[in-house]
Amino acid sequence: MSTGAAETDTQAEQAANTSGITISSLQQTLKEKLDAEYVDIEDMSGGCGQAFNAMIVSSQFENKNSLARHRLVNSALKTEIAAIHAWTPKCITPAEWQKKQGVGGS
Repeated sequence: MSTGAAETDTQAEQAANTSGITISSLQQTLKEKLDAEYVDIEDMSGGCGQAFNAMIVSSQFENKNSLARHRLVNSALKTEIAAIHAWTPKCITPAEWQKKQGVGGS
């Protein structure tokens, strides 16, 4: 009989699979619906798929303020967001992304 860590890992994996929300499913949806050039998502929930931080780079964010960008993302992920506990996106344009990469945090 196998109990302990393996059972816990299996339960965590099953919980994530129950909601159907995975990093790759979120990335795919954002790339398809927002034409995102870059999407980096981090599961902050320890693998259970209930809390995510995201960096999303899309030209659809051009000429939009922060609130409008978040609304665009939340609209694209309406079903997914309803199934998770916490969602924290950072939404930037390709130009902002290039500047951020070139400057390194100043």
